[in-house]
This record gives sequence, structure tokens and C-alpha cells, in this order.
Amino acid sequence: MMKELTQSAAEIQVSYIPKKTLGNKISCSEDAYQLLKDFYPQETISLQERFVVAYLNRAHNVIGVYEASVGGLTGTIADPRLIVSVALKIAATSIILSHNHPSGNLNPSNTDQELTNKIREACKYLDINVLDHIIITPKTFYSFADSSK
Repeated sequence: MMKELTQSAAEIQVSYIPKKTLGNKISCSEDAYQLLKDFYPQETISLQERFVVAYLNRAHNVIGVYEASVGGLTGTIADPRLIVSVALKIAATSIILSHNHPSGNLNPSNTDQELTNKIREACKYLDINVLDHIIITPKTFYSFADSSK
């Protein structure tokens, strides 16, 4: 019975092969915005909401960027479990969350704040720092960290 069970169970293997050179060092919200804005296509930034996460090492060098979700005009659904699982997979010690508001409104919604808090709470138990959450528009940005949210 045990042999039968182990033969039908999925094998899990964790691996990560980093690039030889590290990405940009992020030291402020402007750095994060400059990095992340390129992941929002100009053709759709005012049409579709996206949620993109930057993953950083201890020195705050970018080790990866993950598009967590693409939605519609008024929202997108980012899964905190996937965001955290990517951080664990690539051994990130910090993350920066971002999403765009197709409306151009920079103010975070209650849903934005709730999702940020939910991801922060999940990351806290795993010693992953949520450094910021950036709301991106075609011309400028809003930083949760700069606004103490």
C-alpha cells in the first residue's frame, strides 16, 4: 500500500538557477517605479489593470520580476499564495508590489490596502519584507511606503 502511494504521489523538486549578474539595486520608490513601469505596456496601461512584483535579495538587488495578474478596466486578482511562492522559490528576502490604475487615479482603494496588508502578513511569517506597493500610471506613481500606508 505504501509503495503504491509513493509511486502515485507527485515528486517535488526545488531548484533555482540565477543569472550571473544581478539586476538593478532598489534604494527608493523612484528606483522601483523606474524598474517596474517597463512591465506595463503603454498600449494597455490605461485599459487593463496588471499586478507585477519585483523580487530582491538582501542587498536589494532585483533578482526577478513576476507578472502576477492581468485583469480588466477596473481590477485584477492577484493571488498572495503565488506571489509568496515565487519569493520562496527564488530565495527573495524582499518584494515590491505594484499595479496600475487604468483610470489614472493614484489613490489606493480599500481593496488595494487590504491586499497589501494580506501579503505583508503572509510574508512576515516567512521573513520576507514587503518594501513597498507602487501604483503606476503612464506619467507618475504612488508609493505606499512614502505615504506610510
